[in-house]
Amino acid sequence: MTRRLEIRDLFVSYGEIPGVKGISLHVDQGEIIALLGANGAGKSTTLKAVMGMVRATSGSILLDGKDVSGEPAHTAPRRGVALVPEGRRIFKRMTVLENLEVGGVTRSASERSASLAEVYALFPRLSERVGQLGGTLSGGEQQMLAIGRALMAKPDFILLDEPSLGLAPLVVADVMNAVRRINRDFGIGAILVEQNVGVALDVASRAYVLCRGEVALADEASVVRADPALRQAYLGMSH
Repeated sequence: MTRRLEIRDLFVSYGEIPGVKGISLHVDQGEIIALLGANGAGKSTTLKAVMGMVRATSGSILLDGKDVSGEPAHTAPRRGVALVPEGRRIFKRMTVLENLEVGGVTRSASERSASLAEVYALFPRLSERVGQLGGTLSGGEQQMLAIGRALMAKPDFILLDEPSLGLAPLVVADVMNAVRRINRDFGIGAILVEQNVGVALDVASRAYVLCRGEVALADEASVVRADPALRQAYLGMSH
């Protein structure tokens, strides 16, 4: 059965300040959706709510129809959801192998071994640097390591928060090709948060555009690309 991750009428506030105001979206296992919008639109907050890193004020986060709102963040991998955080957040004083093993901590030794082989096949550069400290890797290699660490948990859904941030265009292309392969070869559903709109819409089949914490536009990626509401959302104009 194809799994579905759904957000339904989600509200999240930081004290008196609303971060997300009634967002609804869904992603099925095996598809990539893009979550777009200007800084402060609510993209990262949405991902954190799905992971249980921030608590929803109201609304629901559903996995296969079951409400998992309020579940603690450390249980997300067991539910089949993994996060690649903004800024990568790898363990800089740990080796590549140690970083990856942290990602597979909920899995058996045999499962970790199989996942390592898959990650090294996806990112051969990591297999060449197993004993190297994470902090000595290039920005692109660190992003590969962050994605690889998430894959070690054998997720059904992966949430990618600004994976192209700070990377050279050629490296961005490599990372996005990896996202495509994860989706195609492993059948993993992905929510891709990106400032790089063109890249995101090339990879995703559908897109949601957030503006001031609300969904301003939701449609097929090709339709969103041509819609003036996309430009308006990035200029901070009303929708």
